[in-house]
Amino acid sequence: MLKPAVVIDSGSRFTRGGFAGQEQPQCVLRTLLPCSLGTPWDPWQPRPGTESPCCSTPAPRRCPLRYGLVEDWHSMRTLWDHLICCCLKVSPEEHPVLLAESPSCPGTDRVKAAEVLFEGLGVPALHLANTGFLSLCAHGRVTGLAVEAGAAVSHVTSVWGGQTLRKGTRSLGVAGDHLSRYLHQLLLQQSHTEPSGLQALTKKVLTQLKEQCCYVSLDYEGDLQEEGSHHPARFQTPDGRWITLGKERFCCPEPLFRPELLQLSCPGLHQLAWQSLHTVPQQARRHVLGNIVLSGGSSMFPGFPERMCLELNLLLRGAGVHIEVLASPKRATAAWAGGSMAASLTSFQHTWMTKGEYQEHGAQYVHTKFQ
Repeated sequence: MLKPAVVIDSGSRFTRGGFAGQEQPQCVLRTLLPCSLGTPWDPWQPRPGTESPCCSTPAPRRCPLRYGLVEDWHSMRTLWDHLICCCLKVSPEEHPVLLAESPSCPGTDRVKAAEVLFEGLGVPALHLANTGFLSLCAHGRVTGLAVEAGAAVSHVTSVWGGQTLRKGTRSLGVAGDHLSRYLHQLLLQQSHTEPSGLQALTKKVLTQLKEQCCYVSLDYEGDLQEEGSHHPARFQTPDGRWITLGKERFCCPEPLFRPELLQLSCPGLHQLAWQSLHTVPQQARRHVLGNIVLSGGSSMFPGFPERMCLELNLLLRGAGVHIEVLASPKRATAAWAGGSMAASLTSFQHTWMTKGEYQEHGAQYVHTKFQ
């Protein structure tokens, strides 16, 4: 009898780990990232309220992930080994691993992940699952549309009867990191704050500022014209400086819906959702429309669910349906929670790719096992 599965979701900003059946990840580590604003950080420093005991495992020196895709497999293996052995304090040889994978993950990465986990860490069984599908699982759905807004990339994924419709997967190169940089730009353009203080803002402070003060407007053009439509917010930096935000509060997340604000000629997230919906078989479309879920840290802006709902209803006007979106207060970790829920089900146990199957068929078997 295998011990409880370890569930891992490695995002561009954080890597979450814990055991199947838990409501929240037991350990959350920073995933190493390029310091775009010149701010070094301890790669193994956990988020507040999480435990991450020190151990002798060497920290990787390179960035494992970029835009949600693995660039450095040696560092990725070291990160997973640290998470399982040092944070969760278990042996990887004794626990199956459910690994959440990016919707835009190429087939070669799935094969490499299997090689790393079976050969490098010696896990007894493995399951690879799309984060969009897992986000739906967190809401008790196996059919629907997952709209994920993360740190480095955003995705839309259509799922029908537990099967990811890969032709319906869409990605958007606008996410949390881009919005933080855009907020920095907007602040530097305002004249009532000392430029030198704004120039020195770190990525960490910008992220806190964005998360605490910004929101999505339901009428962007109208709010831009109406000076009194938005209330200023004040934020104190760690060095004691005060920053006042006006229209920057709702301008910051707007590129999720208007990528052209970042000089990108691509559809917004709501338009990608509309495109993805049209790849779903006609007879299934109404069912999918009734199960649109939001997930990811960049979906946590106040007003984001309402704006997504508004935009989709405008795009589908005349279709005879009224769309509601599902936005759990815990949607920032929905993919991990969905993996935890799925891996704890008795009906899920036959879906594991075992070490014996790996040895018999090779790593390419992931394409057969996890379609």
